[in-house]
Amino acid sequence: MNFNERVRILRKEQHLTQNQVAAACGLAPRAYQRLEESGARPNYNSLLQLANFYQVSVDWLMGRTEDRELHQL
Repeated sequence: MNFNERVRILRKEQHLTQNQVAAACGLAPRAYQRLEESGARPNYNSLLQLANFYQVSVDWLMGRTEDRELHQL
């Protein structure tokens, strides 16, 4: 599963619209749509915003692990 599939799954699990997530993360709605639909890669700040918003690890969002859990030191 790749990044765009993962953010789409997270959004749908929380019953949110793309516009709601974009606003909560400080992204333009079209920028968020591109992340979900075209497989565009987020910049560093957007990646952190999304991981924090969904409370998942950046590694999970980027497909580096199957562990969604956010491990904090």
